[in-house]
Amino acid sequence: MSEIPRGRCETHDGEPHLLRFAVELSHPLPDVWDAVATPEGLAGWLCAADPLEPRLGGGVTLRWRGGDTVVSGRVTAWDPPYVAEYTVDPTHGRIRFHLEPGTSGGGSTVLRFTNEMRGSREYRLDCLAGWHDHFELLVGALDGDRTDWGAWSSERWEHLRALYERDEARWPKWEP
Repeated sequence: MSEIPRGRCETHDGEPHLLRFAVELSHPLPDVWDAVATPEGLAGWLCAADPLEPRLGGGVTLRWRGGDTVVSGRVTAWDPPYVAEYTVDPTHGRIRFHLEPGTSGGGSTVLRFTNEMRGSREYRLDCLAGWHDHFELLVGALDGDRTDWGAWSSERWEHLRALYERDEARWPKWEP
């Protein structure tokens, strides 16, 4: 199975949804920072980032597989090498990568990821499976395996999507 622990979802007053992942990566913080905060790094596991202006308020445009999904926005938090946050269209929302030294020693890094987004239940489950799939690709990219987007198939994503749908009843519910 996956090295990536499954993410969770919190929903406050119905929306927005807050997707959360905590992933310990066996790579040093500077390497993980490069993977989440540079165009070259993001292209290896997530999407093309052009432009990505590395500063608070800088512009960012993210283009997924073949340009079928393109979102633009701003860098809304920037604290190298610890926090990179991109706020794009309302559907994709706020995407935050928070890095800290790992707990297992040996130069590992903990990635605390949040995605504050809006959308239907179905879209939320799609996004959880999508982020999980991308974090598995991140592990490979950090290990030196650049993602071959032409060979990517939805089989793993579909499996993850089914797991998240099954786990949905256990997520915390926030009451107003």
